[in-house]
Amino acid sequence: MKLFPTNRTARLRFVALLFVFALLAYFNRATCAFIITRLPAIYYYFRYSPQEGDVVFQSLPHGDLVDAIEGITDSPYSHCGVVLRNKKNEWVVIESIFTVHQTPLFLWMIRGRGGEFAAYRLDSKYSALIPEFKKNLRSYLGRPYDYGYDMAQNQSVYCSDLVYLAFAKVSGEKLGMLQKLGDLNWRPYEHYIKFEANGALPLDRVMITPASLARAPQLHEVYPSR
Repeated sequence: MKLFPTNRTARLRFVALLFVFALLAYFNRATCAFIITRLPAIYYYFRYSPQEGDVVFQSLPHGDLVDAIEGITDSPYSHCGVVLRNKKNEWVVIESIFTVHQTPLFLWMIRGRGGEFAAYRLDSKYSALIPEFKKNLRSYLGRPYDYGYDMAQNQSVYCSDLVYLAFAKVSGEKLGMLQKLGDLNWRPYEHYIKFEANGALPLDRVMITPASLARAPQLHEVYPSR
């Protein structure tokens, strides 16, 4: 991995931003601590060249739900979303976390553990579908997060469910492989699953996981930061 972005404009922006942060840090210790913890995300932000429709994956801060998702799927990816431009031509990520909403790309990145993420891009043959893909994604704005992980209903959606459903509507294709909970690494997390499912153990629950999305043949990795 090269130490600086290769694009000259991005490199100058990166250095200028570090200079401004250095000035702020000189006068404020709290600012200095904040900057130090965000440096990896700043670095990754300027190295990544986004395109609309990119599916981005990250590891969220540790917690019972996050650890269960990553452990059950044997993957570092506990969350995902899709990169778009908003009405102000700014880069955002449309995602389902609490609700379906749009988050500025940089804020989305610094929320992840260590600012690390990965970006996967649809093959070029799907380029013509991107506008409709965006429209379908935005049709879910405002819907709540689906803690029941029930793909049979559309009143609420979880992160990978949002991406899967929006792409299926526009392409008629499955993005990733649907899996039953019972076919995944659920046993170490049985207690947590039962707690979330009111004592049930829904091993027949069919879902689409972030890990499965990342393995979809329609996608190829364009930005690894690990």
